[in-house]
Amino acid sequence: MTRPTRQRHSEKAFYMSTHIFVGGGIASVAGAVILIRDGNVAGKDIVILEENHHMGGAFDAHGNPETGYFMSGSRMFEAMYRCTFDLFGSIPSATDPTISVTEETKRAAARIPWDAKTRLVNRDGSIPDAHTMGFTEHDRINLVTLIGEPEGLLDGKRITDCFTPHFFETNFWLEWCTLFAFEPWHSAIEFRRYLRRFVHHFSTIDVQHDIYRTAYNQYDSMIAPAMTWLAAHGVQVRHGVRVEDLGFAAGGDAITVTSIATLGADGPGAIAIAPGDRVYVTNGSMTADKTFGSMTAAPGIDTSNHSGAWNLWEKLAEGRSAFGNPAVFNGDIAESAWISFTVTVRDPLFLELMERFSGGPAGTAGLITFKQSSWLLTLSIYHQPFFPDQPKDVAVWWGYGLFHDRPGDFVKKPMADCSGAEILEEVLGHLRFAATDSAAVLAASICIPCAMPYITSQFRVRKAGDRPLVVPEGSTNLAFIGQYAEQPDDVVFTVEYSIRSAMTAVYTLLGLDRAPPPVYKGLHSPQVIVDAIRTLHR
Repeated sequence: MTRPTRQRHSEKAFYMSTHIFVGGGIASVAGAVILIRDGNVAGKDIVILEENHHMGGAFDAHGNPETGYFMSGSRMFEAMYRCTFDLFGSIPSATDPTISVTEETKRAAARIPWDAKTRLVNRDGSIPDAHTMGFTEHDRINLVTLIGEPEGLLDGKRITDCFTPHFFETNFWLEWCTLFAFEPWHSAIEFRRYLRRFVHHFSTIDVQHDIYRTAYNQYDSMIAPAMTWLAAHGVQVRHGVRVEDLGFAAGGDAITVTSIATLGADGPGAIAIAPGDRVYVTNGSMTADKTFGSMTAAPGIDTSNHSGAWNLWEKLAEGRSAFGNPAVFNGDIAESAWISFTVTVRDPLFLELMERFSGGPAGTAGLITFKQSSWLLTLSIYHQPFFPDQPKDVAVWWGYGLFHDRPGDFVKKPMADCSGAEILEEVLGHLRFAATDSAAVLAASICIPCAMPYITSQFRVRKAGDRPLVVPEGSTNLAFIGQYAEQPDDVVFTVEYSIRSAMTAVYTLLGLDRAPPPVYKGLHSPQVIVDAIRTLHR
């Protein structure tokens, strides 16, 4: 049942449903699906408010073969993403509605399994033995100590506080940090969580077995079919609506949202929250203020902090300790920014060269990292096609550099100041193809870089309480969802984390007698422990 909002003078009133999501990322998409599937909520009673004009948040993959495909990021999956596969087991595939997205993804993983033969590359272009981890006994002791350390003892600590400099030269660190995008100054708490959460990948960290990709990019394989499903159920999506603030009931210890202040194309607006309504807020955004460059223009790094997701969280947290501390995460762009780039190439030569270089067909070779690269470059050569409308004579691949502020080895400029052509020139320099081949690849390519000021902000050094709980203590109708809502045991910077937050929010606010699938804990498996110990001694 829809209700008219209460109207503030000089502001517009309109009708609003019972369940309101602030932000159109994967957490909100998942929450809407869960409300319908598990909460028996009618789609017409669900509204998603999105500041931008695309859904999916970080799941952005767009473009065309003429001007180039582009996206900010690219996610990997694994079998133990229990919330993800539970959710998408209910969503029909966009390419074959007789199967679910989950089944489609598992079939794609079986058809194109990863088996990396060239995980690391030396400065001279040679391929080192990536199977050997390179640990000293001191490295092993420090790693095991961190895994077993109580999380509460790591408040405010960086990864560098837990290891000697040698650890950051090991193959294990280079393979782990480029798989998950860690940097040495990041939070020891988050690094510990990742070690524990993905301990079952220790033994295959070099070959990257059991890593999944979706059939196409994640926007077309996950967001698009989920939005089709939600539209069929009548869910309302309102683009171009920025949420400026929330109003709360005065007095008492309870946290109850009573209104939402918005800003749209027609000016400010007010949404009244009636008893029984629920509000789900995506606080913060890892892809906020992202900027794209071109073959001739660098993306630059936007330091304006004008994103609605961050500004809203800052307003909500002011004077409310239960709502966390956003400044911990968005307060130092130098520690959270890096650059990615998407390359569209109209020449089969590049894939042929990469097959010979990597030792495997496109889509099976996993990540390739240039271990002494000043930018710490990593490439991902996808299975083709990566976009549903991609012509047969076009290939798409992706890469990123963790150190955006350092001069390149071949292009003597910081990565953030480089155009797409310059980034591609740097990559081709490391690949050491014949000059004529590199020239042909460059001439046939469109490289679109993307600068993301907050892409690893969730990894910044923190302490307990800096992220709000999904449902803060005393909340009657408000939940936080996404990467900056606290969930013990699970790990941020994963789609699994966002979906788990949405499940937790819906089940808690609706008072349902159920919980998300439990986090997989490989440390409870004797075989996983044995395999991990063997890895430490490789």
